[in-house]
Amino acid sequence: MVSKGGNANESGAPARRMSVPDILARKGAGPPLAMVTAYDFTMARLVDEAGVDVILVGDSLGMVVQGLENTLPVTLEEVCYHGRAVARAQPRAHLVGDMPFMSYQVSPAQAVESAGELMKHGSFESVKLEGGADLAEHVSRIVGAGIPVMGHLGLQPQRVHALGGFKMQGRGRSAAAKILSDARALERAGVYAIVLEAIPPDVAEQVTRTVAVPTIGIGAGPKCDGQVLVCVDMLGMSRAHAPKFAKRYDEIGDAIVGAVRRYVEEVRSGAFPGPEHTFQPNEAASGPTEAAQVLSLRR
Repeated sequence: MVSKGGNANESGAPARRMSVPDILARKGAGPPLAMVTAYDFTMARLVDEAGVDVILVGDSLGMVVQGLENTLPVTLEEVCYHGRAVARAQPRAHLVGDMPFMSYQVSPAQAVESAGELMKHGSFESVKLEGGADLAEHVSRIVGAGIPVMGHLGLQPQRVHALGGFKMQGRGRSAAAKILSDARALERAGVYAIVLEAIPPDVAEQVTRTVAVPTIGIGAGPKCDGQVLVCVDMLGMSRAHAPKFAKRYDEIGDAIVGAVRRYVEEVRSGAFPGPEHTFQPNEAASGPTEAAQVLSLRR
């Protein structure tokens, strides 16, 4: 299958879209999966050009796009809106969308309906939800409807109040055992991958060795089958406190501020727009040929 756009391979032909079977095939065989968030057409096009394997439209959009304190207010319609924008970039990367808080927890039937909405109206290729064994039936029902599901264990932002904040999970023998048990339950339910967030690296390594589906870490150490970061964190665009695991690969935020500051200065000084950014005036544009054409039309 050939992509509708996105990256080209070395021969210049359009690259094949990353599918769920492709992601599953990377388990153990590598190379590690690279996943990043995006919430709009422009960012999706850029990260896809960089070669990411998976683009996540996360409910983190509530915090990094909408400026909320947590992800809880994000709605299904909002995730769909951002999903459609990202999908218009026609990425080679696989496109997965988060199921927002209370769009799936009520019942398996609600979970299937919400997942269907994301696929139909958000242009997603799979969905991601938080939770372990308690939501295994929900996952199974969604998968049974033909919708691929990515799991999410460890720090689950939708449970921020129950957890007492955005805190590391999996410390201690019983907590680590619970994560491992939940991972097995999700695997049995049919997930194609599991995000492991903010857990000790040894716990993540144990989960990775135990389950047959890829694990994608975020603050879970180097032994997962892949990694995921929030785009504004990795690009240095956020002015808020970034978690320890969010490596900043550049300082795009500073570059944006610097560029806009120069623009403001040039507008106020009159340096912008200059001749190179200005169309010709009517007198200069109306040469003899143009005048002759006008006279011809009047005859």
